Amino acid sequence: MPDITIYFSSDINNSVQVGDTAYYCPITNVGGFSTSTQESIVEIGPILVINHKSVTGSADNIVCDALGSLTPPQIGAYIFFSKDNAVNVSSPIGYFARARFVNDSKIKSEMFATSCEVFESSK
Repeated sequence: MPDITIYFSSDINNSVQVGDTAYYCPITNVGGFSTSTQESIVEIGPILVINHKSVTGSADNIVCDALGSLTPPQIGAYIFFSKDNAVNVSSPIGYFARARFVNDSKIKSEMFATSCEVFESSK
């Protein structure tokens, strides 16, 4: 499939990675507001290369593997990306905890709340 290079006039988001999927959405100005619809979202394809201006000396850009007969995004289109949720998960794994609350006070004392995030990681 053909590659497409998209140049940015501002910095690329720091969390974008090679392998993320890039999308664009054309923006329409109506009455001073920018608007678009969910139906107008176009998948560009997986990101192959990320070039930051500090490295290349030119504008930030990304190179994507364009899907099918892609119409390139127009200047001013909203470019965004998504991550593969099978790879980029963020939750605790491999840890356990045991808690014991003891009240040694000779007068009344209360605990307002305690909580933790718990999930079953395997069966």
